[in-house]
Amino acid sequence: MQLKVLKSKLHLAAVTRSDLYYHGSLTIDPDLMDAVGLLAYESILVSNVATGARAETYVLPGARGTGCIELNGAMARLGAVGDRVIVMAFAQIDAEEVDGHRPRVVALDSKNRIVERIEYPSVATACEAPVHNGRDPWAGTE
Repeated sequence: MQLKVLKSKLHLAAVTRSDLYYHGSLTIDPDLMDAVGLLAYESILVSNVATGARAETYVLPGARGTGCIELNGAMARLGAVGDRVIVMAFAQIDAEEVDGHRPRVVALDSKNRIVERIEYPSVATACEAPVHNGRDPWAGTE
């Protein structure tokens, strides 16, 4: 059996350009692609944080070191320059491989600089008692 799991995530990327009349895709700085293991032409899901709108497209490498996140073609309808988006790629893996799987995730600032490398737990430990902001969210709910 194959399972679809999160592979890569750019969290809170800021849109730097939007061009309705360019070929559809999302242009991404290759430094950001490398940080989370995204490949040129890889299928991605992009979500606008403010509106919740989502769209599927593919990665187009941009100029290295620029921090570019550019909505192209129909993707330009997803948001405007300055909007924050989440870029996600998924992978199909065998059920036997899932326990050790960990996605590669980075959080970005408003200039698309990496401010945090987020270490998600492996699938094998992700479902243990959750702790958020230093407290157990399930405490006192019985």
